[in-house]
Amino acid sequence: MHNLPLARSTVDPDAAARTRPALFAVLVAEPTTRVLLVRHGQVATHDGALDLRPPAEVTGATWDPEHLAYLGRDADAAYVSLTLPETLGDERDLDGVPVQEDAALVGFVEGLTFSHLRDVGDALPDRDAGLATTAVALSGWHARHPRCPRCGEVTEVIDAGWVRRCTADHSLHYPRTDPAVIMAVTDAADRILLGHAAHWPAGRFSTLAGYVEPGESVETAVRREVAEEAGIAVGEVQFRASQPWPFPASLMLGFRARVADGAAAEVRVDGVELTEARFFTREELAAAVRDGEVLLPMRSSIALALIEEWFGGPLPR
Repeated sequence: MHNLPLARSTVDPDAAARTRPALFAVLVAEPTTRVLLVRHGQVATHDGALDLRPPAEVTGATWDPEHLAYLGRDADAAYVSLTLPETLGDERDLDGVPVQEDAALVGFVEGLTFSHLRDVGDALPDRDAGLATTAVALSGWHARHPRCPRCGEVTEVIDAGWVRRCTADHSLHYPRTDPAVIMAVTDAADRILLGHAAHWPAGRFSTLAGYVEPGESVETAVRREVAEEAGIAVGEVQFRASQPWPFPASLMLGFRARVADGAAAEVRVDGVELTEARFFTREELAAAVRDGEVLLPMRSSIALALIEEWFGGPLPR
């Protein structure tokens, strides 16, 4: 499996530069630097690509390190993400007069289009897919971790957006990634097992998935999740590929798995995570998709890549 939608980064992370003093001041002054704007977990886009702007064009930005992250560089530019404050556009009362202190930035942002990475990730160019995935992951991590998990005090951003440091006990905290397994399970007849999660819209089916628990290998996680959710015993497990999934902080580890020799391919859903699951032949799945009976996963997901690898090519949409 090649070129998974959110695993196509071409930019050098340039990690050694993250600790350089005044890095952002230097980058903001460079005309070749490009800024990726993030708002409410979405990224600025234009004509099918990221809407990357020179710092001088981002009118009203204050370049506060609390909202910045250095994404790396390539032969063309250095890349910085700027997460717009949740309070952008809010008015503040000043001696009885409402004042919008960030009016210039608000005006600039109103002229932009913001897109969800789930929707556009597969269509972005390779460079942009990698930049957007990293920016969304870091932005979400900062939003969820404003305080120290050890003592509860406020943390501050250091190392160009890649570390948070407690202002009280000085402990360092790094972005975390939660490993999750996702698997295309097939039986002796080479039918694929797809399930419908309780919270999905009617007709949505996808491969089974779940988080890796403490103390288990990824292969064990595959077997446990399939047994728990669908009552199927899995034997052979083969790793295929992985991609980040920053919604909010997962690394999806993709597998092919086979129903264990001699095990019954009788599906028994748990009724909690899955409300329905069944095996499809290639002909059955193609017909169900064509007729609108089955809605496939979005193209930015590794789930669709696993399904279409089994199918042997793109499925009708």
